Amino acid sequence: MIKLIVGLGNPGRQYEKTRHNAGFLFVEYLAGLASAGWSSSSQFSGEVAECNIGGYRLVLLKPMTFMNKSGLSVGKFLRYYKFKSEEMLVVHDELELPEGVVKIKKDGGHGGHNGLRDIIANIDTRDFYRLRIGIGRPVAGVGVADYVLSSLSCDGQARMLGLFGELAKSMDALVLGDLNSIGA
Repeated sequence: MIKLIVGLGNPGRQYEKTRHNAGFLFVEYLAGLASAGWSSSSQFSGEVAECNIGGYRLVLLKPMTFMNKSGLSVGKFLRYYKFKSEEMLVVHDELELPEGVVKIKKDGGHGGHNGLRDIIANIDTRDFYRLRIGIGRPVAGVGVADYVLSSLSCDGQARMLGLFGELAKSMDALVLGDLNSIGA
């Protein structure tokens, strides 16, 4: 059962509504649904919110270390609270899925995602759940870094919020790690 949901992203106003911050955007959405406030934690190099969603007590974490150092925050958090890695769901953007498509998986590699790479290195296991939020690939001539760090259009933001609403309806399946019930 999931106890911790980690949203990956980059801190700072310039990154707030970018594709790469899909994980931050999702956990912020969940906190908003539960009217949960965020508190800054220097101990975990992140922001933390505790909430009840769908009858489940969850802890939400946004590492404030920048994407490629997310493992520092996640590792400290897991060790302090003695959560098992398999009780964690990491939410992140996914280039390999079309925009608006989501997939949940357990285990596996980092697939070139620097946030996942650093988490795996810091907790020394791949045994955790991932909620992959499709952002699609850039058009020819646009670099991947420029693409993922660019802001979503108003339509893109609306589509993502709609997707988050649908995911929120599936919180039971998410929290239970039901790999067959999630995916658009």
